[in-house]
Amino acid sequence: MNAENNNLVPSFVVFQVGTRRIALRREEVAELIASPQLFAFPHTTPMISGVVLRRGRILPVLDLGPAVCGAPSRSTRFFLVVERNISGAIEKCAIPVQGACELVSGIMFPHTDIVDFVVGRLDFNGEQVDVLDLEKAIAMNAANYDERILATEVLS
Repeated sequence: MNAENNNLVPSFVVFQVGTRRIALRREEVAELIASPQLFAFPHTTPMISGVVLRRGRILPVLDLGPAVCGAPSRSTRFFLVVERNISGAIEKCAIPVQGACELVSGIMFPHTDIVDFVVGRLDFNGEQVDVLDLEKAIAMNAANYDERILATEVLS
């Protein structure tokens, strides 16, 4: 395969959140960082577990664990820095990851399940890996959090 054809095959970053291996499109990922400290605050939510410092910038840490695994991610010191388009502005945030992160090329196949935030599936070394729509996964995480708040208020 020559360099020109290689550009036609999409690339993905495969990583682990909790017990599940998932993937994002390479274009969404800026870098993998090791941060010595996660700064948590008393008013954090299950979705925003704190902040990390990177190159003089404060990056919110968005935990995808509740959306993709049903439970918060365990603590880690490794984060994927991803770029989000929020109201036309590019914003960076960090996602905690466990285990190895790999850059892979492959064809994404349509996803047949009813999970809104999964846009496709990769066949990676004989393993089926879901490719996420990051914005939908974050929105689902936020919606689940809002539903928990409403249920708590109703039960109070």
